[in-house]
Amino acid sequence: MPTSTEPWWRDAVIYQVYVRSFADGNGDGVGDIAGIRSRLPYLSRLGVDAIWINPWYKSPMADHGYDVADFREIDPLFGTVAEAEQLIEEAHRHGIRVIPDIVPNHTSDRHAWFRAALAAGPGSPERERYVFRSGRGPGGAEPPNDWMSCFGGPAWTRLPDGEWYLHLFAPEQPDLNWENPEVRAEFESILRFWFGKGVDGFRIDVAHGLIKHPELPDLPPRPQAPAEGGRPGHFDHPHWDRDEVHDIYRAWRRVADEFPGDRSFVAEAWADTPERLAAYVRRDGLHTAFNFDFLMSSWDAKELRAVIDDSLAMLGAVGAPATWVLSNHDVVRHPSRYGRRVVKRWVANETYRPEGPLDLELGTRRARAAALLMLALPGGAYVYQGEELGLPEVEDLPESVLQDPVWERSGHTDRGRDGCRVPIPWSGRSAPYGFSPQDASAEPWLPQPELWGDLSVAAQSGDEHSMLELYRGALRLRREHPALGDGSLTWLDAPAGVLFFRRDPGFRCVVNLSPGPYRLPGDGSVLLASGPVRDGMLAPDHAAWLSA
Repeated sequence: MPTSTEPWWRDAVIYQVYVRSFADGNGDGVGDIAGIRSRLPYLSRLGVDAIWINPWYKSPMADHGYDVADFREIDPLFGTVAEAEQLIEEAHRHGIRVIPDIVPNHTSDRHAWFRAALAAGPGSPERERYVFRSGRGPGGAEPPNDWMSCFGGPAWTRLPDGEWYLHLFAPEQPDLNWENPEVRAEFESILRFWFGKGVDGFRIDVAHGLIKHPELPDLPPRPQAPAEGGRPGHFDHPHWDRDEVHDIYRAWRRVADEFPGDRSFVAEAWADTPERLAAYVRRDGLHTAFNFDFLMSSWDAKELRAVIDDSLAMLGAVGAPATWVLSNHDVVRHPSRYGRRVVKRWVANETYRPEGPLDLELGTRRARAAALLMLALPGGAYVYQGEELGLPEVEDLPESVLQDPVWERSGHTDRGRDGCRVPIPWSGRSAPYGFSPQDASAEPWLPQPELWGDLSVAAQSGDEHSMLELYRGALRLRREHPALGDGSLTWLDAPAGVLFFRRDPGFRCVVNLSPGPYRLPGDGSVLLASGPVRDGMLAPDHAAWLSA
């Protein structure tokens, strides 16, 4: 394992493995632990420090694993606990740490606790582990409040005995009651179970959602953003980002500190201001948190610089490193976002709404530049599987194959997240593009488009102009250059539309988001560029790393 005087997580590049779509080891059309193990040499060559693995726990798969029935078992679709232990050991031999998901906001409705709650009935201790309430209106026939599911429709489902239970996601995902000491003790036990198996940390799903207002009030009106286009102020939401959630994570931090090796947490925490995000990563809390402001920013120099400045200032004030991310399993892949115009600034917990035709050539060019920007910034970074291949969103999946619960819960008005979850291509000119073995018994669980052949690992390897070789080169330089990783940056003078900063010692990054070419300074050489640099000119939507 790599060693350093600083904790590894302060500047780690972490690769997100969406298990179902990464690599299929047994030929059933679904990715699995065997597939991940087979691709560890690829990840090592890519140059990542860790892998974050989406839920691999036993699950009915109503939400592709985010509905957990048993947190101490691996789902047979993916493998066994023994295979997970082998993966952890082998990854460590490759110098790669392993960070599984943990899903504390809810369980599956097939979880033993929820089955016991249904059997025990109203007023029982078993129901106190979840959020059960009587309804409103005549005979309690209306939901307890007006909260809505993130997947569409009401956030409440009524049982035959008349009580309602809360599910901020699908009905198959009942919310836990984190005011209950049993719930807190159980999750601390689950953390210890997996830390004991050797995992290096956890990514916390819906980290901002565990605590609900005790009175479960209706939703108040959301404040509007300022007229000049800035962000709205903090919204006192009854079930998102409540202050009491930090007591839970202080206890989790104490659990992590029981184990050697800088075990760490990263929070999926949607917060409406940088100050609120920083609260999750105070010195006695979690270690890092995803920077969704950076992900949601449009391709605009002024907006990106403001997000970078705000993130570094607020996180630095509590001694935490920033993390940077461009895509993940819940959002439209960024080459497709950057290749078209957005109606309005994308904000937390709202669906991304594209407008107009997709210019994939433009989106890919911007994605290459964005990768160099992200990997040059202080702190850590997350790479979503296939991002290093330049994969776009698959926007033309037939309706008949869509599996995301968002599709059904929205009444077929929101296609959901399947388009960013299509199995990635490894080799060959036709499906399954090396995702499954040659003698696979089943097709990939989502169909792969024809253009995947040109974007496969095999097709891009050795091509100096490919996205894959750009990522390999950038990650190699990031490891070798003393200025990169954790630290600070200094902005340098540049015209409007150009981001230009220095990192000491001896490194500068230029990103040209303006409509015209930008002349690079002559006092230094180009270390890496997202595209050709001719006669010292950096074209629009390009980026370059320079010596200083």
